[in-house]
Amino acid sequence: MPIFIEGRPAPARWADRQAAQPLSMDITGGPRSGCIRIALVNNMPDAALEDTEVQFFTLLDTASGDTPIRVRLYSLPGIDRAERGRQHVSSFYSEFCDLWTRQFDAVIVTGTEPCTPKLHNEPYWPQLTQLIEWAERNTLSSVWSCLAAHASVLHGDGIERRRLSDKRFGVFEGTRIADHVLTKSGEKVRFPHSRWNDIPADALHESGYTVLTASPAAGVDSFIKVRKRSLFLHFQGHPEYEANTLFKEYRRDIRRFLRGERESYPPMPQGYFDSSAAEILSDFQSIALSSRDEDLMTSFPEEAIVRGLEKGWHTCAVSVYRNWLHLIEQRRREAPAFRPLSVIADQLYKGRSAAQ
Repeated sequence: MPIFIEGRPAPARWADRQAAQPLSMDITGGPRSGCIRIALVNNMPDAALEDTEVQFFTLLDTASGDTPIRVRLYSLPGIDRAERGRQHVSSFYSEFCDLWTRQFDAVIVTGTEPCTPKLHNEPYWPQLTQLIEWAERNTLSSVWSCLAAHASVLHGDGIERRRLSDKRFGVFEGTRIADHVLTKSGEKVRFPHSRWNDIPADALHESGYTVLTASPAAGVDSFIKVRKRSLFLHFQGHPEYEANTLFKEYRRDIRRFLRGERESYPPMPQGYFDSSAAEILSDFQSIALSSRDEDLMTSFPEEAIVRGLEKGWHTCAVSVYRNWLHLIEQRRREAPAFRPLSVIADQLYKGRSAAQ
């Protein structure tokens, strides 16, 4: 079922990927009955901004089946962007303050690269905590990815994330820890991870969270907690990633090493490259370590690697998001209708006026 983009034109890469006219609708037009309405708050840095849109649109499109999905794009104020990123957000994203007056069934919030060691000190922290509190009261369910997941548990329960000794990077096999509608699937649990921080399982359990999936190597992957009206679903991993996303991050980190922006050569993502690709990349690493020069990236063996990449977590990711969309449909049938804050405020104002 098509993904309908509300409010602004569909981003060009998504429209091109559909090989058709942009699937864009104004909020007043198009089919509404049976739609699931989702706010996607995309906070990724400029280099990954458009990739992330396509990743989530593709996953929702595949998982939705016959259910139409309507998406409106937002991004947190305070995310540092260059001119191209600012222009993209201005062209395709709604103003962040618009979010408070809209009706959504769910919200998906991405992470971003941190600027400071403590999340409390991030320039966007006040808006992010406001978003967390809004989602508790005004959505049926919400997804918090990577840094956004860490922010959610910090703000909600004071759980501090801990710094890892090295980047948790690769595709990890896990197990289903809890029997929950979100984990109902015959698929093997496999998800990509790319992070420097971790939330300990014992801290989650002590604060009333339910761990859904985890692995010995990656730790907790997904976990949930009902917060007021909304079921909060957190991912430390990235089920939305495309086949080449980890490769792009690895290539970026190699370039940063060659520029002198990081001290050590980045380790390969675990469980991701086949033996042939790993050998080719090891040969390039040997050259890079002997001659640290960014010009070496002109001979980086990208084409030889990309053609062999596989999205081995695809069926598991689709299963989780399909279960999530079904859960939203069920909760929507059971829950009272949501009224946007602007409607409530208007009614309160009229009530006061009538009493005067």
